[in-house]
Amino acid sequence: MKLLRHGARGAERPALLDAQGQVRDLSGVIPDITADTLRPENLRRLQQIDPATLPLLPQPARIGTPWSQVGKFICVGLNYADHAAESNLPVPAEPVLFTKANSAVTGPNDPVVMPQGSVKTDWEVELGVVIGQRARYVSEADALGCVAGYCVVNDVSEREYQIERGGTWDKGKGCDTFGPIGPWLVTQDEVPDPQALNLWLEVNDRRWQDGNTRTMVFGVRQLVSYISRFMTLEPGDIISTGTPPGVGLGAKPNPVYLKAGDVMRLGIAGLGEQRQTVHAWDARLLDQ
Repeated sequence: MKLLRHGARGAERPALLDAQGQVRDLSGVIPDITADTLRPENLRRLQQIDPATLPLLPQPARIGTPWSQVGKFICVGLNYADHAAESNLPVPAEPVLFTKANSAVTGPNDPVVMPQGSVKTDWEVELGVVIGQRARYVSEADALGCVAGYCVVNDVSEREYQIERGGTWDKGKGCDTFGPIGPWLVTQDEVPDPQALNLWLEVNDRRWQDGNTRTMVFGVRQLVSYISRFMTLEPGDIISTGTPPGVGLGAKPNPVYLKAGDVMRLGIAGLGEQRQTVHAWDARLLDQ
């Protein structure tokens, strides 16, 4: 299934995308797509529904995050060897972990608002892994059994905050609107191999990133297992698995960063596309 939510922020309604690419209303079946919906038994109930029996939504409203109650937003740094190289950093021996604040979470096409005084806001297309079943010290062999599905993530990053302001990366990663998720949550059965997905990103129609998840340093099985040693993963948590090369920080001869008015478009094969317009700081845009 491809699950999505549409409507004004805070009033989204559940839906699914059928095999013909049409949006079908799920609000007569469930009130919302929540973290609890992502549990295996609840996904199985939804999979038994014939999409043709659901009302058609020819013009869905704003697309929100594919599920409400997004839990922990765990990110993996330097997980593509060629991205580590463009960042002038060694390939890590173990996964580099950091988190995004829940307040960074936003819909796939919502405005990206740069924080006050930002001069080094950057882009990162990433595969998101959505947890559907508790994982605690799970083995690699059992790790994918804890995954509800996959989605597109833009790990928007303020490089000055991340690198030059001391402390951890989190300062440059968790700013408001810096975590677009969606448009869909694609259930695991539709993604037979998460290590064989093309992913790409454009800024103002110029292709900057063009990669494939097969070049990850640590694959999805390894990441779910590894992270579950340090924290319990719960339904609704998301792991953003790192980005291929082509970020603005790595541009030669000089880095290139986002500015107000720029348009990012990004996607992953089978998981849909996002499109965001970049804005200078404007608190009014955060609640639209």
